[in-house]
Amino acid sequence: MKNKIKLSLLVKVIIAIFVGLLLGIFVPEFIVKLFLTINSIFSNFLSFIIPLIILGLVVSGIADLGNKAGKLLLITVGMAYTSTLFSGFLTFFSFDFLLPYIIDAESSGLVSSAKTSFSEIKPYFTINIPPVFDVMTSLVLSFVIGMGVASVEGKTIKSFFFEFKQIVEKVISVVIIPLLPLFIFGIFLNMSYSGEAIQVIKIFGKVIILILTLSIILLLIQYSAAGIVTKRNPIMLLK
Repeated sequence: MKNKIKLSLLVKVIIAIFVGLLLGIFVPEFIVKLFLTINSIFSNFLSFIIPLIILGLVVSGIADLGNKAGKLLLITVGMAYTSTLFSGFLTFFSFDFLLPYIIDAESSGLVSSAKTSFSEIKPYFTINIPPVFDVMTSLVLSFVIGMGVASVEGKTIKSFFFEFKQIVEKVISVVIIPLLPLFIFGIFLNMSYSGEAIQVIKIFGKVIILILTLSIILLLIQYSAAGIVTKRNPIMLLK
C-alpha cells in the first residue's frame, strides 16, 4: 500500500490562502458568491456550535475532577484570570505604542476602500442559525453543572455529558476542522477578486507579525512559569 501524505491543518490553511489569492484573479463572480454563501453558512454554524462545545468540554472536564473540583477549579480560574489580565495589558500597551507606526493615514484609506469592495459582493443566500445561548451563558452554565455533578457524584448526568463531549469532539473532527481550510479559502478568494488583497496583506501582514511575536512572548512566559512549578524544562514543555 502506498503511504498517504497527511497534511496538518496549518499546512492546509496556508495552501488555502495561496490558492484563494491565486484563483481570485481568474474566477468569475458566481464562483466567489458561491464560496461567500458557504462561508456565511459555516460562520453561522460556528456561532451556533461554539457555546455547545464549551458546555460539552468544560462540564465533563470539571466533573472528571470529582471532589477536588472546587479547589482545583478556583486555582485554575485564578491563574487563567491573572494570565488574561497580563495578556490583555501587554497587548493593549504594545498596540497602543506600535500600531500608529504600522498603520498610517494612507494605509487606513486602503483598508476603508477594501471594506467597501468586500461589501459589494453578497452571498446568494444566508441561513440564520441562532445559538441556543451565548458564550458567557454557556461558560457559567458549564461551571455550575460541572461543580454540581462533581459534588453530588451524579452518575446519570455525568454519563450524559461525557457522551455529549464525544458528540462535540466528533463535530469538531468531522465538520469544523475539515471545513476550516475551505472557509479560509473563501475569505482570500473574495479578497483577491475584489482587487484589494495585496494592499490588505501589506497592512495586516505587519499586524499579524506583531500578534505572532506577542503570542510567542506570552507562551514563553507561561511555559517558563509552568516549568518552574513542575521543575521541568519549559522549552521541552512548549515543544
